[in-house]
This record gives sequence, C-alpha cells and structure tokens, in this order.
Amino acid sequence: MIAPASGIQRSDVERIVREVILRRLGASGDGPQLVVNISARHMHITQEHLEVLFGPGAQLTVMKPLYQEGEFASEQRVTLVGPRHRMIPNFRILGPCRKATQVELSFTDAIAIGIDAPVRMSGTTQGTPGCLILGPKGHLALEEGVIRAQRHVHLNPQEAAYFGVKEGDPMRLIVEHPTCGTVLEGVIARIKDGLKCEVHLDTDEGNACDLTHAAKVELIKA
Repeated sequence: MIAPASGIQRSDVERIVREVILRRLGASGDGPQLVVNISARHMHITQEHLEVLFGPGAQLTVMKPLYQEGEFASEQRVTLVGPRHRMIPNFRILGPCRKATQVELSFTDAIAIGIDAPVRMSGTTQGTPGCLILGPKGHLALEEGVIRAQRHVHLNPQEAAYFGVKEGDPMRLIVEHPTCGTVLEGVIARIKDGLKCEVHLDTDEGNACDLTHAAKVELIKA
C-alpha cells in the first residue's frame, strides 16, 4: 500500500476513497444500503441429492425470492433426523442447487436434534457431523455437512472497498436497541460480483439482540 504523502492524514485518504466509491455506487448518505437478515434453519442441496429425496428429474420450485439475486426459498421441504430419532420436520431447502449439500442450524436447533454442529463458514464442511434426511420419495444418509453458520456479510467488490475489507476479513455489527443493544464480532466478509450488502445472522443471534425492534444497525471494519 502506498503511504500517504507527508502532511496528509490517513483518515483524510480513507475519507476521499469512500467518497469516490460512493459516487461509483451511485449511493447517497453515509455508505451502501445495509440489510441485516435472520437466516433461519435451512439446507442447500445438490441436484443428485434432490433427486434421491424427491424422485428422478425433480427440480426446486420457487416459494419466495431471497434478497440476493437468483436465490430463493423453495417449496420443497424435508425432515431432518438426528441421534436417538430426534427430528425437525418441514425443513426448508434453499435454491438454486449447489455443488455440495449442507445443513445450517442455529445452536438451539443443534441441541434440540442432538447434533454437535460446529461453527463454520458456508462450504467448509470437512469433518462436520452428518444426519439422516427424509424426503417424500427417498432418504439420504448425509455423512457430513451439518454446521452452525458463521455470521457473515455479503458484499460486492465496490462495497468491500468502501468498508476497506477483503474476502475473509472480520467485521463488527453494532445493533442499537433501547434495552438489549449488542455488538456482534466476527462478521466475516464474503465478496463477489453481483452481491448486495447483506448481513446474515442465525435465529439465536437475531433473537438475542431483538433485531426486529432495533433502532439502528451499523457495520464497520473490525
């Protein structure tokens, strides 16, 4: 990184960079529009596994579009079975299909179903527990892929530059609330073209800070 010229403060350089990026984003105010959503329990699935559970040629159908372009909650639901036959019915599949099947639970969900699910970034499932998944046309004994999702934020490259972060950097989410204000550390930056600035928290995290009734949320570099 090029050091600022003598007499110019680093804060001034960062302010100028933010202003330039805001103009490129076509944004107004203090930065990109921040959306914070609670990501409830769900699973991602491969086409192969989808056909095991729902029959040959099965396709995911859109129940509701999600915030990120092209992603959706599907009509398809399954039953998750953990140790000692503890179950979570009506478990939602998100689309489109992916290269690997992955189940995402909150801490409370994991306890309820009897699975010691580790905190992992999406897609990092090596060595994680598995489970049994029941569909209308078959069942799947998933050997690994059950996780508690690490809190994270989706950003496009321009938004990432505004915040001064790169892929994998930790950020901090400040939730202002009259009675249970919270600072959430370790919000990991996930950067890709076409994304929109969106933080994902799990159900436990969203409930703990009463996100629905928050007065203000702010995202900053850690």
